Amino acid sequence: MKNTLDKLFQHQQLSQEDAYDILTRIGTGDFNPSQIAAFLTVYLMRNISVEELTGFRNALLDLCHKIDLSDFNTIDVCGTGGDSKNTFNISTLSAFVVAGAGYKVAKHGNYGVSSSCGSSNVLEHLGYKFTNEESILKRQLEEANFCMMHAPLFHPAMKNVAPIRKELGIKTFFNMLGPLVNPSFPKNQLVGVFNLEIARIYNYLLQDSEKNYTILHSLDGYDEISLTGNFKAISNAGETLYTPELIGFNTQNPSDIFGGETIQETAKIFVNLLKNESTIPQKNVVLANSSFAFKCLEPSKSIEECIAMANESLESGKAYQALNKVIK
Repeated sequence: MKNTLDKLFQHQQLSQEDAYDILTRIGTGDFNPSQIAAFLTVYLMRNISVEELTGFRNALLDLCHKIDLSDFNTIDVCGTGGDSKNTFNISTLSAFVVAGAGYKVAKHGNYGVSSSCGSSNVLEHLGYKFTNEESILKRQLEEANFCMMHAPLFHPAMKNVAPIRKELGIKTFFNMLGPLVNPSFPKNQLVGVFNLEIARIYNYLLQDSEKNYTILHSLDGYDEISLTGNFKAISNAGETLYTPELIGFNTQNPSDIFGGETIQETAKIFVNLLKNESTIPQKNVVLANSSFAFKCLEPSKSIEECIAMANESLESGKAYQALNKVIK
């Protein structure tokens, strides 16, 4: 590790092979917490390269507990986090809207590190039981169109990193890795990222994955469609700049999508939204993100059609039913 740190502190980049090796050795417990913390903080001071992120991703996928959900045409709906915006769980809610419309969602997620409430926090609070048993996850997909892959159960090699990330309390390159290391290898992916540089790297990586994918980034810093300003969508079909008005919504204030200070507050927003009892701005931001998940799954559909599908899933109660089924 000392040689690697010396190299990084001299502003040199790791090769894909070196990145793979160092993360594999972190996962197998070769380094102490101080060395790991020093390694993580390097990437807070400079951008990560395509080769480094590719090596890190490949190492985690090789070490992970893999799940075969290939019988289903699944989509992962998630964001990198790390945008420091403290919104409510927009991507997780969008996942249930997609599930309510009959599509299969295999969501990868974790507890919040740089936010107060990650997807795993809110689902656990609502009674969801995490598992890495393939038969249970398949049954959840069959009955509720949703299953949650709680990252610690599938990436045991990262047990050495988790407490350090929690103590740091800030985003690290593991935020960038999360959406890339879904252990079920879904065929479709909607992912939000916290800056345009990461969007570019994701586009480069996902182009070679044979997935249908859409990468979202709001230009004012959100890792999702926030409707607080313009946003970019990058997909297999290319790159498009949108305004909220272009997809049928008004521009909103950041305070409209604030997530609350506690898990309890966030969970209340979560349930109210699925029961179609939220504020209009809260509902609109979920409709917007859900519609791009539908567009990713069915590229021939228009955004207007996709928004109508999202609205029907929410207003019919089917999105809320998906949550209740998967908890039961």
